[in-house]
Amino acid sequence: MDLSAEYNNRALVPEHPEIIAGWRADAEAFRQTAVAELDIAYGSRPRNILDLFLPARDSGGPMLVFIHGGYWRSFDKSMFSHLAAGANAHGLPVAMPSYTLCPDLTIPGIVDELRQCCLFLDSNYGRPLVVVGHSAGGHLAACMAATDWQLFGADAGLVSGGLSISGIFDLRPLMATAMNDDLKLTATDAMIASPLLWPVPRRLAFECWVGARESPEFLRQSRSLAAAWSGLGLDAPYVEVAGANHFSIVQLLADPESAMTLKAVSL
Repeated sequence: MDLSAEYNNRALVPEHPEIIAGWRADAEAFRQTAVAELDIAYGSRPRNILDLFLPARDSGGPMLVFIHGGYWRSFDKSMFSHLAAGANAHGLPVAMPSYTLCPDLTIPGIVDELRQCCLFLDSNYGRPLVVVGHSAGGHLAACMAATDWQLFGADAGLVSGGLSISGIFDLRPLMATAMNDDLKLTATDAMIASPLLWPVPRRLAFECWVGARESPEFLRQSRSLAAAWSGLGLDAPYVEVAGANHFSIVQLLADPESAMTLKAVSL
C-alpha cells in the first residue's frame, strides 16, 4: 500500500481548492452577522486563541467545541466560523480554537494545548463540552474524549461526548509519508499521540463519521476507533456519508437539519 497516496487528500480530491475557497467565503460572511466573541486567549502562545459563537436563544445545554483540521500543520479557526451555524440554530454556543502548528510544536504538544483550551472553557463557562473535529481535528477531539480530566483537577465529565469527522487515530502510518518532515513524529510520539491505543477513562458517546469517497486508509482509521472503543463499552458507532469526500463532508455542520448536526446536538 502506498501510504503517501492514501493520506494525500488534496491529490484525491482535485476540486479541493474550490471547496477550501468556499470555506473562507462562507466563514467570513457568517462572522458579519453572528453574535460572537473573537480571539479569546486560552493560553500564552500566539495561536492559543478561540472564537465563541453564541446562539440567538441559549438552550442552556452543553458547549460544542469544533477543532479544525489541516494535518496539524495548516489552517486556523477563521476558515470554519460558518460551521457554528448548525449548533447555534439549536441553542448551543460553539467554541472554535486555533492551536500551534507543526513543526513549531509536536503533536503531543498540540494535544496539551487543546486540553488547556478545554480546561479554560470549563473554568470560564462551566458547561459540559461536546468535542467535534475534522481530520486532524477529529484526532484531537478523540484525544479530548479519552483524556482523564481528573488528572488535571477537573470533573471527570468535562467532555460529555464527541464526534470525529474523517479523523486519524493511529498516527504510526504517517511516519512513512512525506508530511512527517513537518510532523516530526518519532515512534514514541506516534504511540503517545494515538488515541486508538489509549485506555478510555469513562464511557461516553463518540461517533466516527467519514466520507464514503475517502481513501481506504481513512475508512479504516474510523472503523478501527469505532470497533476499539465499542469493545471498551463506549457508544462509538461508525457512520459513512454517501457521496462525501474528505473536504465536502465537514460542510454538513453548517446545516441545522443535517444528520451530522442533529447527532452532534443530541450528544
